[in-house]
Amino acid sequence: MEQANILRQEGDSKGGVLAHLERLETLESQRNRSHKRSAKLQEAQAVESALLTEIHELRRLRDKLRAEVKEQQARIKASSAKVDPNRTVEISEQEVLERRREHVKAILQAYPFTGLSGKRTSRGVCVCISTAFEGNLLDSYFVDLVMQKPLRIHHHSVPVFIPLEEIAAKYLQTDIQHFLFSLSEYLNAYSGRKYQADRLQSDFATFLTGPLQRNSLCNLLSFIYKVDPEDQSFLFCARLLYKDLTVTLPTDVSITYEGMEALSTSWEEQRASHETLFCTKPLHHVFASFARKGEKLDMSLVA
Repeated sequence: MEQANILRQEGDSKGGVLAHLERLETLESQRNRSHKRSAKLQEAQAVESALLTEIHELRRLRDKLRAEVKEQQARIKASSAKVDPNRTVEISEQEVLERRREHVKAILQAYPFTGLSGKRTSRGVCVCISTAFEGNLLDSYFVDLVMQKPLRIHHHSVPVFIPLEEIAAKYLQTDIQHFLFSLSEYLNAYSGRKYQADRLQSDFATFLTGPLQRNSLCNLLSFIYKVDPEDQSFLFCARLLYKDLTVTLPTDVSITYEGMEALSTSWEEQRASHETLFCTKPLHHVFASFARKGEKLDMSLVA
């Protein structure tokens, strides 16, 4: 009996030690979590402090620029007051034209990586718009602007199917920066669509069973193709429409098939997958996928 009591006391003692160790481990875990929360809080506070400092600095710069603008406006106003009233209108128009010329120059200098460049001419400014797609430099176009009132286009090399007159009517007299950017957007989209069609004809002609049909704007393409250059038994017919002339991916895609009245489930799934691919990937990328996979469509491009 005595021995049983001794064993029970030893068991209780061991249980107490284990319980104590568990409590210590729990406390240590809580301290670690508390330390991590504290570190995250300090990090968040440091970020907040840095942002507040940046905000104060930006506000200071804003106020400084406002003051400089007001000072310049005051100088212009004071200078205008000294001008002969009979020459006010003439000088005012000259200033407006000169400011427009300087504004165009500032735009070209401020956006060197947009493909816009230019130089001053005796009449005004000649702007060059260089186009590119996927890092490939393509065609360049120029617009010779005459800086007079109203502004007008003297010469240009913009293709006739680009709505230059419409863009000029909207923006040329009111916002020349918007005019240049909008025209650049149309030209880059056209060059991108043309580049894709050219790549299809030059690099993936073996997939086509007939000519690639396209209009001048390259916003309507139609062609018959196969997914395996060695297999002539099954053909797809594609029609790609680009309703928005400022984009390089089609807005409407239609894929049909030739030679069979009905498609099996696997071919129908592939046809639907093709439509998704043509809507989301450049034309030559889709056919590069066919070339890599043969009959098996690279489904990773669909994701």
